[in-house]
Amino acid sequence: MAGLRQRRVRRQRVLRWVVVALFAVLFLLPLFAMLEFTTRGAGGGLTWETWRVLFDWGTLASTYPILWTGMKASFWLMLLSVALTLALLVPTVVWVRLRLPKLRRVVEFVSLLPLTVPAIVLVVGLAPVYAWVVYFVGGSSVTLFLAYTVLALPFAYRAIDAGLSAIDVRTLSEAARSLGAGWATVMWKVVLPNIRSAVLSAAFLTVALVLGEFTIASLLNRDNIQVAINQLGKSSAPVSVAVSLAALVLAFVLLFLLSFAGRRRGQARRVNRVNRVNRERTTS
Repeated sequence: MAGLRQRRVRRQRVLRWVVVALFAVLFLLPLFAMLEFTTRGAGGGLTWETWRVLFDWGTLASTYPILWTGMKASFWLMLLSVALTLALLVPTVVWVRLRLPKLRRVVEFVSLLPLTVPAIVLVVGLAPVYAWVVYFVGGSSVTLFLAYTVLALPFAYRAIDAGLSAIDVRTLSEAARSLGAGWATVMWKVVLPNIRSAVLSAAFLTVALVLGEFTIASLLNRDNIQVAINQLGKSSAPVSVAVSLAALVLAFVLLFLLSFAGRRRGQARRVNRVNRVNRERTTS
C-alpha cells in the first residue's frame, strides 16, 4: 500500500512538472519570438538599436512623439486609477462589512456590473459624459482614469473582499475602538495592515487593466500606450513589438513583486508568532 501511494505521488509530481513546463513553453515562446523580432538586423544579424532607442528618453520623445505621449498618459492613468479605485473601495467595503452588512450584496452587484457590459457599449454611455468632461476640464487623455476606475471595480472589489474575508475585521475594529481609537486610526493602523496583500492585488490588477486597455481610449480618441502601439505598428513594427514586450515584462515583474511582498509578510507574521510563544514560555 505504501509503495502504491509513493508511485501515485511520483506520477502526480511528474504530471505537475509536465503541465508547468508546457505552460512555460507556451508563455515564453511568444516572448522569445518578440525579442528575436526586435533584435533582428537588416542583414539578419543581431542588433539592439530598437531597445537603445526605447530606453533613450530624449531620442524616443523626438523620434516617436506618439509613443512618448502615450507612455506619459498611461503612467498618470495608472497612478490616478489606482488611487481612486482604492480610495473608493477600501473604505466602502470595510464600512459595509462593519455597519451595513445588508448592503453587501448590493455593493457587490454594483461593483461587478461593469463585467456584464461590453467595452463598446460602455463607450456609447461614456461618450456624452466625456463631452462634458472636455467642456469643463479639457480633452486630456489623463481624464480616462474615471472610466478605468469603473472598469477596475470588479477585479479590485474581489481582491479586497477576499482579503477582508480572511480576517475578523469586526473584532479587530471593536477592540481598537474600545481602546479609544477613532475610525481613521482603525482604518489606517488596524485594517489596512491586515489586508495589505489584498490592496496590493487590487492595485496590480488595476495597473494591468490600464496597461492593456485599448478599446475605450481608441474610440474616445485619447492616447495611451496601447493606442500608441497600434499606430506605431503601421510605421515601425520593431518599436511597436518592443514596447509590447516591455509592457508584458513590466506586468510580470509587478506580479512577482506582489507575490514576494505577500510571502515576506506571511513569514514575518510567523516569526512574530513564534517569538510571542517563546516569550510566553519564558515568562511562565
